[in-house]
Amino acid sequence: MYGKAFAPEYQGSLTTLSVNSSLTDVLAAGTEQLRAAERAGQPGEAARSGLAVAEAHRRLGRVEDADRAWKASYRAARQAGDVGAMAWALWSGGTLARQRGALPLARRLLRLAADLGERGDDVVVRGYSLAGLAETGRIQGDYEAVGRLHEQLLAEARRRGEARHTVWALEGIAQMHRNTGRYDSAYALFEEAAEIAARADDRRGHAWALRGLADVVSVRDGDTGRALELLSEAEATCRAMRLSSALAYNHKMRGNVLYRAGRYAQAREWYEQALKEFREMSEPRGEALSRLGLAKSLARLGRDRDETAAELAELAGLLERIGLQHARRMVARAHEELGIPAGERATEAAL
Repeated sequence: MYGKAFAPEYQGSLTTLSVNSSLTDVLAAGTEQLRAAERAGQPGEAARSGLAVAEAHRRLGRVEDADRAWKASYRAARQAGDVGAMAWALWSGGTLARQRGALPLARRLLRLAADLGERGDDVVVRGYSLAGLAETGRIQGDYEAVGRLHEQLLAEARRRGEARHTVWALEGIAQMHRNTGRYDSAYALFEEAAEIAARADDRRGHAWALRGLADVVSVRDGDTGRALELLSEAEATCRAMRLSSALAYNHKMRGNVLYRAGRYAQAREWYEQALKEFREMSEPRGEALSRLGLAKSLARLGRDRDETAAELAELAGLLERIGLQHARRMVARAHEELGIPAGERATEAAL
């Protein structure tokens, strides 16, 4: 049995904030409490309030502000000698690093956070940090290495009745199943995640689950209308909560759904929208995936073959540098789908 979802990253005087609080409200409340703690000379409270500020900035796509905020939170926690707060600040920094495509840094910070969480006897931050490590590996496409960790964290979350973490683990496992062609099991896992999130009032987790369901409905069933309905439902939540990153990924998925349906001009418009959003928040993974979808759409709409080949070659190099194995395989499939051999490039791209 799962209780109502809660947000352990909202700490100190901010524990009354809900997992569904608008990020602008979280930022305002966190900033107010942070300033009050600084004036009162309370570094422990400043660290806890600063964590909420860092997370609000990160989820709003304000990466430079988020970077400053988590580092300030860590310094305040260290001044207070609060090992748990230090761990939470490192977790926030590691999560931001993953969002920015700095995956080696993300792993290093998240590992440190997990170690500090264990030292500080904070089982929640340790679990969140291990989950962050698992998600980093999953994003890279290293499914064999992190699949067992996802399953372990799912079992722990179920045992403790933690709805939000259960939803996260289910969605991560579902995504790996979807990416390896196991669509029926992926659908079942996304569906379970959506049901648990709805019952626990975890609107963010519910929106991500709906996006996953839309993807499977599109690729497995070819049901474009239903997929777009699910994405519209998820988008309403993203907008209400100001979930900038989730909204951009929603728009990219809308492009995917329309592309699969052969509606290339519409797909191009959504990929362009998502690309703009990802660039504004400096999220290279989403930017690269949007560029890939856009390149495929433009090719279908008659773009010059050499230009497409050059774009795919550039994307392959970018994804190699980021370390995204699954995304690199997507570029290889794009070459096959468009009938452009992987070695074929425009003259300028080869120089």
